[in-house]
Amino acid sequence: MIMDRVLIKNANIVNEGKITNGDVYIEDGIFKEIAPQISAKSADVHIFDAEGKYLLPGVIDDQVHFREPGLTHKATIETESRAAIAGGITSFIEMPNTVPQSTTIEKIEEKFDIAAKTSYANYSFMFGGTNDNLDEILKVDPKKVAALKLFLGSSTGNMLVDNPEVLEKIFSSTNLLIAVHCEDEQTIKNNTAKYKAEFGDDIPIGLHPIIRSEEACYLSSSQAVALAKKTGARLHVFHLSTAKELKLFSNKIPLREKKITAEVCIHHLWFSDEDYEEKGTLIKWNPAVKTKKDRDALLKALIADKIDVIATDHAPHTKEEKNNVYTKAPSGGPLVQHALPAMLEFYHQGKITLEKIVEKMCHNPAILFQVEKRGYIKEGYFADAVLVDINAPWTVNQDNIAYKCGWSPFEGTSFTSRITHTFVNGSLVYKNFKFYDVRNAQRLTFDR
Repeated sequence: MIMDRVLIKNANIVNEGKITNGDVYIEDGIFKEIAPQISAKSADVHIFDAEGKYLLPGVIDDQVHFREPGLTHKATIETESRAAIAGGITSFIEMPNTVPQSTTIEKIEEKFDIAAKTSYANYSFMFGGTNDNLDEILKVDPKKVAALKLFLGSSTGNMLVDNPEVLEKIFSSTNLLIAVHCEDEQTIKNNTAKYKAEFGDDIPIGLHPIIRSEEACYLSSSQAVALAKKTGARLHVFHLSTAKELKLFSNKIPLREKKITAEVCIHHLWFSDEDYEEKGTLIKWNPAVKTKKDRDALLKALIADKIDVIATDHAPHTKEEKNNVYTKAPSGGPLVQHALPAMLEFYHQGKITLEKIVEKMCHNPAILFQVEKRGYIKEGYFADAVLVDINAPWTVNQDNIAYKCGWSPFEGTSFTSRITHTFVNGSLVYKNFKFYDVRNAQRLTFDR
């Protein structure tokens, strides 16, 4: 239901590095007042008592694959944005490797048109770079498009950019933030050929992090960072998966001043190579989930601010597709519904604070992408917010999974914290596993 006026009472507000108890008044989709106590200003105010709950800014997920157009048997913008709001994600940035790919202005605007009609969450899309579309890249309006995405290692969609001269020209020519998937293609090809000769197509899944190895990641990431330093390009390295790559990034300067930034995804913080035996190809991702040592180093670097953002890389496939032998099973899995609950589980384990979770999932994506007036609970900002009961256990199962693909790598996992309410632009869109058919999502704009 579209709500013109909302008053959230008695919330523990997690924002800008502190937790304060108070009230939040929303009017016409905007945070109008935040104070210790606020009285309803008229009879038509919708009042929510948040006693004992925590109010967080809506999460901004800067890396999702919602599969529309062209791959809608796996997912759609409608289904996955719906799952996202159940996970407290109120804004998303989607990737260009759909069918057709978003590598022209015409094709990316077609995706914006779909989202305008169907999305439950605020939306933007990345423009895809290829070996031969520099002219189109230069037409992109940076105020209207989140970033440029380059695949420096092949993944779903085969958008590999592997021409060094083209890469340098792109890095030198655009003012767009350049987001990159870094894995060295030749290293992966060589490793795949070696194990395919031994096992055929049915390579043991436990070899996935050996095939898509630490060296493949580091070689590509280090080259991208070197090129960014050479050209002055603004670089964001997606989904770090190894401890070795961390030496490429700094925590010595504030995020607003960084030209080279990095992120980590939920699956690389949660799973390790020890989980392949149980989960199999369900946790086959690119880059691969690697060792416990890598996993622990990534979390430590996140807290120390070497890693700037937490994302999902939500990339659903059908269960049937995932259940193929190694070489035919696609990489990727659904995560938007369970990312924030997973991070809140780390809070319960004493590994991270609520303030740091909000910084990495809400504030920093807004800073990094220069998203206008989102990512904070702040007067004058768009009213995207999430209420969390941090002591309301629940278990992921078939009855509460919202993804179109119908499965989750977290199935059977019990989480301690529950997202009870999600507000998008001031209206309640989700409450305790119930969805409201409210689509007042907006296209993200960027202060550039």
